[in-house]
Amino acid sequence: MMYDQVFVLFLFCLLFTTSSAESNHKWRSSVTMFNNNDYQETKSSIIFPLFGDVYPNGFFFAEVSIGQPPKPYFLDPDTGSDLTWVQCDAPCVHCTKAPHPYYRPSNDLVPCKDPLCSLLHSDDYKCDDPDQCDYEVEYADGGSSLGVVVKDVLSLYLSTGIQIRTRLTLGCGYDQLPGASYHPLDGVLGLGRGRSSIVSQLHNRAVIQNVIGHCLSARGGGYLFFGDDLYAASQITWTSMSSNDINHYSAVAVEFLFGGKGTGIKNFHVVFDSGSSYTYLNSQTYGILLSLVMKEIEGKPLQEVNDDQTLPFCWKGEEPIRGISDVSKYFKPLTLSFASGWRTESQFQIPPESYLIISSKGSVCMGILNGTAIGLQNLNLIGDISMQDKMVIYDNQKKQIGWVSANCDRLPNSNALFL
Repeated sequence: MMYDQVFVLFLFCLLFTTSSAESNHKWRSSVTMFNNNDYQETKSSIIFPLFGDVYPNGFFFAEVSIGQPPKPYFLDPDTGSDLTWVQCDAPCVHCTKAPHPYYRPSNDLVPCKDPLCSLLHSDDYKCDDPDQCDYEVEYADGGSSLGVVVKDVLSLYLSTGIQIRTRLTLGCGYDQLPGASYHPLDGVLGLGRGRSSIVSQLHNRAVIQNVIGHCLSARGGGYLFFGDDLYAASQITWTSMSSNDINHYSAVAVEFLFGGKGTGIKNFHVVFDSGSSYTYLNSQTYGILLSLVMKEIEGKPLQEVNDDQTLPFCWKGEEPIRGISDVSKYFKPLTLSFASGWRTESQFQIPPESYLIISSKGSVCMGILNGTAIGLQNLNLIGDISMQDKMVIYDNQKKQIGWVSANCDRLPNSNALFL
């Protein structure tokens, strides 16, 4: 859902484009299968390398190939929204700068009567033109995208070594307003629970299981995958998705712990959101956590600073802090404890390394923010910073969310890679 404020030089993205495109070419298989709607479902996955980081860039992105011939686009993987859209020149009314030339859509417009079109609108929506489906997506950071829905070919690579090209539905965005967390990318890769998401469409074509996962490295980069063949379910810690929130990957924690001890915060509803770099808590929970952190570092060689505006709360040491390992001993881990069965609990651990950053000024800053203060009301978001160095899995078929500690620095070993 892209909430956090980041300021990124567009030139950096352009320089990064060349190196990432060259490295991607090395691991792709040359086997192809073209636009077959009758795939025999196998145990396979689709894997995307991820680029970027939580800080200083403030976002991750995947390269997706769209069109005939296929062209690369950098998309923000967002588990908080469904529709995938790309900025296009059809013509572009308001568009932001992007790493690639604007997408030129195919002439395959999705008509208004298409079932996928109805998913993007309220029940009383009436078409201005029956031959096309319009869309408008608004994000919590104030950003938005307006455009028309089209079908086009996506080139994807299965972990079995097969390249597939399949026609899927996506948005051609010709009117974008950047929000507070503006990212200089080509568009958004919608990974939400809805039937209009790319993964749901692939599942309906029996290409993969309706499962999404990501592994974000604290050192930058990582990978994103669709499908279920990259992990053993028995090795994953699972909790059920909330049945009261069908729009998000959410769960209800039995208790919120600080340093292994109770905080008094129970029945804590959280949303796992890859579109948010930082973690956001409602004002009450945030206030409790902040007071606990402040109390914990009393007497420690850390002093709160006001001249570092990287994040709301930063501290400096007696010397510039070089890495989180220099100061992590002064902070305690957080834990979300979820009910996973009768008298059993599953725990999502957030060590100091997963809620702190080291700023460019050599301060240590807390990457957990007050969500109520920016309009998220009582919503609690687990953002990228707190999911680093974990494989996090959203199993839409079994309605469960899973996680396990992982090395996210290397792509998982499979036949489609390193060829």
